[in-house]
This record gives sequence, C-alpha cells and structure tokens, in this order.
Amino acid sequence: MSVTPIRLFGDPVLTTKAEPVVDFDAELRRLVQDLTDTMQAAPGSGLAAPQIGVGLRVFTWHIEGELGHLVNPELTLSADEQFGPEGCLSIPGLTFDCRRAQSVIARGFNMYGDPVVIEGSDLLARCIQHETDHLDGVLFIDRLDTETRKQAMKAIREADWSGLGGVPQVKVSPHSMNGFGL
Repeated sequence: MSVTPIRLFGDPVLTTKAEPVVDFDAELRRLVQDLTDTMQAAPGSGLAAPQIGVGLRVFTWHIEGELGHLVNPELTLSADEQFGPEGCLSIPGLTFDCRRAQSVIARGFNMYGDPVVIEGSDLLARCIQHETDHLDGVLFIDRLDTETRKQAMKAIREADWSGLGGVPQVKVSPHSMNGFGL
C-alpha cells in the first residue's frame, strides 16, 4: 500500500490542466494503485492524479461498493440536473451544495489501455464530474453560485489547514513525470 500526501487548496497543481496519458505502462498502474490506496485511506469517494501532484488525466472512485479508475476521460452529460452537497479531499472538512448533471456517460481507458465506458447517475455521476474537473484544473467551488462561493472562500481562509495568507502546503509526489511525455 502506498498512501501519498494529498495536495490542498492553494497548490498550483490543482488549477493546472492535466496532460493526457500516452504510456499505459507499469508506472501508470502504480499511479492507479497509489490513487486507490490514498483515496481509501483518506477516506474519499474519488481522487484525481493532480491531487497527489501528478499532472496526468487519471482518477479513481469508490462509490456504493464499486471501485474503479478512468484514464483520459471524455464525458457526455445529461440535461437533467442534481443539486446537493459536495466536498473534496483537497478542501478537507468542507461541503457545499453544488449543481451537477444528473447522469453521465464517461468514455476513456483502463490502466492497460483498453477502452471503457462508465455510465452513472446520482453520486457516481457527481463523482465522475468532480474528478474530471480536477483533470481540467477546476475545483468544485468554482462551480458554486456567487454567494455560496463567497461562503466557501471564507471557510477555506478560516480552516486550520489553509495555505491562504501563508505559503501553500506543497509536497512531492513519488511518481516520476518522465515516461509520461512531460
């Protein structure tokens, strides 16, 4: 088991768009395992590679007993929406109501390079959208309405873990960026 430190709000990697995976190799499989181990240890419902400092388009999820991962996701969202509480391991201890598509079809690859399609609604749809946002450098608080976002930023500034007003916590990932075309 390899649990890796999770990057917190304020770390620039969280607002940087991740690069597509081009090598489906042992290093990618190790990254997926580390994401899974870290997500489960947190515990969390999902974790994207940028959250452990790796700028690649990979995430894991664990929703209602289903454990999975997706590489290079592309989403098709339903027109129907859901509105409800959402949190993030990079913004620990805080949740805010966020609007998301009710269901999603996610196309991508598994860690071996095989094409996969994941269809989900409710919590799984929310998780897939949330984690794909991480890959695009978007945090869920960016999707909040203006008033709720103000409340979220105030709560973040007041949080014990917050790097705002000081130096953000930056920790080094054990994953080499070599071999990923970066």
